Amino acid sequence: MNLLASRIHRPPLTRESTCPTHGLFLSRCHLGDIWTKCNLCAEEAKAKEEAQAQDEQKRRAREAWEKRLGSAAIPERFQSCRLRNYIAETPEQQAALRFARDYADNFSVVQSKGRGAIFVGNVGTGKTHLAVGIGMQVMHTHGASVLFSTVARAVRRIKDTWAKRSGETEGEAIAAMVFPDLLILDEVGVQFGSDFEKNLLFDVLNERYEKRKPSLFLSNLSIDDVAAFLGERVMDRLREDGGDVMPFQWESYRGRATE
Repeated sequence: MNLLASRIHRPPLTRESTCPTHGLFLSRCHLGDIWTKCNLCAEEAKAKEEAQAQDEQKRRAREAWEKRLGSAAIPERFQSCRLRNYIAETPEQQAALRFARDYADNFSVVQSKGRGAIFVGNVGTGKTHLAVGIGMQVMHTHGASVLFSTVARAVRRIKDTWAKRSGETEGEAIAAMVFPDLLILDEVGVQFGSDFEKNLLFDVLNERYEKRKPSLFLSNLSIDDVAAFLGERVMDRLREDGGDVMPFQWESYRGRATE
């Protein structure tokens, strides 16, 4: 019999011990002179360790959320927008909210198809609220990356790379807009840009199409004007991926609030 085997106790030795916190407990010795500690202390230590691990996980998740929120470039005015606080009173508004919830809840399916959507209608009808609400939810529940930008800002970012001292190349600027899982483009067609600017925008949207990256387009114009601005190539890609057009035809919330 080797030395280790001779020091193993079968059955284990037992004795009463005293824990300064929990009082008497039964201690066991399975090997040599090594006696077990208080079970309740061990359980409390494990629970404390698990709680600390959960707190650390929550902290990291919160930091990741805050980082994603910052990367999303959602204007401060809209950062409180959520699907749950969108006011849907009419059947049309309720239909728009149902669409937004379905889009966000099933974002994994949306991503697999690259399915985009166009929100068109009057100023102040909640297009941005619903789009940002979608973005907030998919960041929070799907861990998705989101970028919010106006069309003018997106084009300007690319054109700014042409400056001699630009810290970003044109390719990098385009890649930054292709990377996010969801791109929200606001103010589509506010100013009908040149064909050159439309081609820049097409480069972004075409790469997103090829990578099956969904995009949401928001515009105060009619769908015909939006189609004229985006161009037939982009519209064809939207149709191919099952893209939707959501009309916002009701009264402006802003106008009603000032009455």
